[in-house]
Amino acid sequence: MNIHMIWAQDTNSAIGSNGTLPWHFSEDLKNFKKLTIGNIIIMGRKTWDSLPTKPLPNRRNIVISSTKQEDAESYTSIEECISVLKKDQRASDIYIIGGRSVYKFFYEYANILHVTFINKTYPDTDTFFPVNIN
Repeated sequence: MNIHMIWAQDTNSAIGSNGTLPWHFSEDLKNFKKLTIGNIIIMGRKTWDSLPTKPLPNRRNIVISSTKQEDAESYTSIEECISVLKKDQRASDIYIIGGRSVYKFFYEYANILHVTFINKTYPDTDTFFPVNIN
């Protein structure tokens, strides 16, 4: 099972602002779609809430939250989620798509990182990637 992490960050490692992306780059969104389509994506509840379309189509959407989400496959424990996926022979590529605490937990388990580095600093950001990768 390959655990991929996928995100974009600015020069200050910012990844979010008020629950959304601080930028919009169609090339980055197209790449995200190309990589994740047909695969499993794991996200936290806030990331789930921020999605314009739920679930993201043609992907198995999994939400990690302290409370069970009625409208999504969800787990209240990351360990339980991993245990279920390890038993699923179709779960070969898993993409971690945010947010901060989910990234922080999965970072040590990830074996593939997909990072878009944005050569700009965005004001009013409030969420930063939890690990310094520079």
